[in-house]
Amino acid sequence: MTARVEVYATQSCPYCHTARGLLARKGVEYELIDVGRDPSRRAEMTQRAMGRRTVPQIFIDGQPVGGSDDIHALDRAGKLDALLGL
Repeated sequence: MTARVEVYATQSCPYCHTARGLLARKGVEYELIDVGRDPSRRAEMTQRAMGRRTVPQIFIDGQPVGGSDDIHALDRAGKLDALLGL
């Protein structure tokens, strides 16, 4: 069973596009939460991400895994697919 993935992002953020590209290459569907269009969601993101305020913030099955650099590091370490349920 594939994991539920949520990505808090903005449209203009290059790191957001990079992270979303990695998920797309893996065929992972995700919920995109645009904090640029809905600023009230940024406070929610910050709380869920244990104080992190930068985008993207990525959650897999409700657990914060960090941003673009973090999911790319998980992928390089061979750990991302297991988290995603692939």
